[in-house]
Amino acid sequence: MPKTVMIVDDAPSVRQVVGMALKGAGYEVVEARDGKDGVAKLDGRKVNLVICDLNMPNLDGIGFLKQIKTMEVYRFTPVIMLTTESADDKKMAAKAAGARAWLTKPFQ
Repeated sequence: MPKTVMIVDDAPSVRQVVGMALKGAGYEVVEARDGKDGVAKLDGRKVNLVICDLNMPNLDGIGFLKQIKTMEVYRFTPVIMLTTESADDKKMAAKAAGARAWLTKPFQ
């Protein structure tokens, strides 16, 4: 069974590009349009990795991280932040909330 990656980003183009790359590599992909949608889609299914934007409507990336890290099933799921932000204070806040890595857009 393929591993599952969740992409949480309000930009449809980012979800599409990242999703196509992951699907091409054999991963199952779950897409969410913001943090609130992402939390709703974490319904107990196994998610091996989350790739999350920082700045989103309804629930931003830090809020999303804080919520999923309180969920027993997803407490140890690794989260990579993929964002245009590069400020150290944002990186530290994400790390404190549970992010494992930080990638800055645009990326290759």
